[in-house]
Amino acid sequence: MIQPFDIEIGDINYAVFPEGNDTYVIFKDGKEYVQIQKDTAEQWLKFDKETALPLFDYDEEINQIGKQIEAYIANPEEEEEDEDLD
Repeated sequence: MIQPFDIEIGDINYAVFPEGNDTYVIFKDGKEYVQIQKDTAEQWLKFDKETALPLFDYDEEINQIGKQIEAYIANPEEEEEDEDLD
């Protein structure tokens, strides 16, 4: 299983915690922000916090987070090397 990792979009940092089955819990500013799941190659879904059911509304921020997750998973070694340089 993939270990938790961080992504950055603009000046916002997100902590990503994989849960399996293309599902992730996202933390923003140190607080649990949203749970997301990959739906299609271009679409990611967020879950309703109260019902835990997926919401099918388009959300640009969620899709950007999803794209960053896919990029990290495709090249985890590069991300780790970048962290070693800091």
